[in-house]
Amino acid sequence: MQRRHFIKNTSLALAATGLSYGSSFAEAEKKSTPPVLKLKKSLKFGMVEEDLSVMDKFKLLKDLGFDGVELETPNTFPMKEVLAARDKTGLEIPGVVCGATWKAQLSHGDPAVRGKGVNLVKQSLNDCKLYGGTTVLVIPGVVDAETSYRDAYVRSQAEVKKLFSEVEKTGVKIAFENVWNNFLLSPLECARYVDEINHPMFAWYFDVGNVVRYGWPEHWIEVLDKRIVKLDVKEYSRKKQFEEGAWKGFDIEFLEGDCNWPAVNAALRKIGYSGWASAEVRGGDRKRLLTISQKMDEIAKAAL
Repeated sequence: MQRRHFIKNTSLALAATGLSYGSSFAEAEKKSTPPVLKLKKSLKFGMVEEDLSVMDKFKLLKDLGFDGVELETPNTFPMKEVLAARDKTGLEIPGVVCGATWKAQLSHGDPAVRGKGVNLVKQSLNDCKLYGGTTVLVIPGVVDAETSYRDAYVRSQAEVKKLFSEVEKTGVKIAFENVWNNFLLSPLECARYVDEINHPMFAWYFDVGNVVRYGWPEHWIEVLDKRIVKLDVKEYSRKKQFEEGAWKGFDIEFLEGDCNWPAVNAALRKIGYSGWASAEVRGGDRKRLLTISQKMDEIAKAAL
């Protein structure tokens, strides 16, 4: 085909489909500037190290730009005091952390220990409902010298299924977190684990930084997809891991480690995530907490 005929035919084809060179370039430019990720900022209550009342800690966090705060449950704070602080400041309590499931393991060989773990989760579900939250963070199980991988898988699934009636009654979801528990070590496993429970009130609380030691968070996000209902955010340095030890990898500021935040944000946008992101890092006084708040803003704006 002669060149002039090619140009003529191409122009006719574009006109027939309602396209133009100008609109195509405009559309490409529009797609090249993705929107800022819409995240609501939270953190863990224990990160506030100022010697203040519950009310004043809530006021401090609100002043520093946080939208919410997560409490550990069960706890000893008077319910009325917490609810008064929430209502007075407008600081939300998006969910709670049942960290006790690290010790009262749902995968433990002793049925009494597993039973204690189930009861702790039940209490956390009810506390979370009163707080107005939507999730209880739960450690799904632990693999160690006494508990095999297979046993951890089977036992923990059996135990969480005992909570069906409680999650339905409270309307609060159980969200499993990926932690360094030698268990559920790939996103495919994590997705399968939740899918096999086969209940809409069980989901995933994805910890971005916990994955960097042995993988890439954006890959996990792609696989876990809509199963992710909350995010924990922290940084990790592979260099410090190799030079100083695995746990030292967390001893680094946001945006100075090996978490590729632009790629993470792109993956989150791709699955349509919008919602809570909770910092789980070294806390401190007002100055330190302000730095965390500002760094979280920078992370949310990071784009490829």
